[in-house]
Amino acid sequence: MDLGIVGKKALISGADSGIGWETARLLLAEGATVVITDKDQDSLDAAAAKLDAAEGKLFAFAADITQVDSIAAMHEKTVAAVGDIDILVQSAGITGAQGLFHEIDDAGWTNTIEVDLLGPVRLVSAFLPSLRTGGWGRIVFVASEDAVQPYDDEIPYCSAKAGVLALMKGLSRSYAKEGLLVNAVSPAFIHTPMTDAMMEKRADKLGTSVDDAIESFLDEERPYMELKRRGEPDEVANVIAFLCSEAASFVNGSNYRVDSGSVATI
Repeated sequence: MDLGIVGKKALISGADSGIGWETARLLLAEGATVVITDKDQDSLDAAAAKLDAAEGKLFAFAADITQVDSIAAMHEKTVAAVGDIDILVQSAGITGAQGLFHEIDDAGWTNTIEVDLLGPVRLVSAFLPSLRTGGWGRIVFVASEDAVQPYDDEIPYCSAKAGVLALMKGLSRSYAKEGLLVNAVSPAFIHTPMTDAMMEKRADKLGTSVDDAIESFLDEERPYMELKRRGEPDEVANVIAFLCSEAASFVNGSNYRVDSGSVATI
C-alpha cells in the first residue's frame, strides 16, 4: 500500500523494540526517513542494525524523555541529520507502579506520570515547531485500553494514559488548520518486552509457566479480548502507519483501539 509518505521524515520514540521498532520498519519500507530514539544508545544501535534501511534513511539518537536537556540534545542531532520532521510517533512508556491504590507511594506515582504523561508532553514541546513548518504533519500517540477502561492494580498507568488521550485531543483542536493531524492508538496486551516482564512476574507469583500465566491473565483479567491471545507489535504498527499517512488525511483527534475487543463499551 502506498501511504504517500515517500520523503517524509519521522521521529519514533520507544523504538528499540516492540511497537516503536515495528513502526520504524513499516515507515522505512514506505519510503520515509526515520529517526529512532530510546533511552539507551547501545540497545538503540542494536535495534537500528536489524532494520533494513538505505544509507542516510535511518538515524538513532538516544534520549531520556523525562529530561528536557536530553530531549533538547536529541532534537539538535535530529535537525542536523534530517532537518524538520513531518511525523512524530510517541511510543515510549513504562508499566509503572503497580498494586492497589493504598499500596502505591508518591514516588511510584511520580515516576509513572513523569515517563508516561510528561514524557510525551516534553517530546511534543521540543518538536512542535518543526512539525508546524511544512503545512503537513502527523503526531500519533501510543496510549492504551487502560485510558478508558482502568484497572485497579495499575491506576497510575491508567491515569497517565487517560492524560495522553486528553493531550492528543487538545492538540488535534489546536493545529489541524495548519495541516498537523493528531491521533492516538490504544493497544491492549501486546507481545512486547513490557508485557513479557508482566507475565514473567505473574508466572513467578502463581508458580506456573509463562504460557499458563498468559492464559489465566486473558481469562481472569481481560475476558473481552475475544481472540484470546496477545497482539503482535506489527498489528499495532499497521494502524500507526496508516495514521501517519496521506490515507488518513481526514482523521484527526481520534483514538483507534487495537485491542481484540478488550474495551467492553462502545
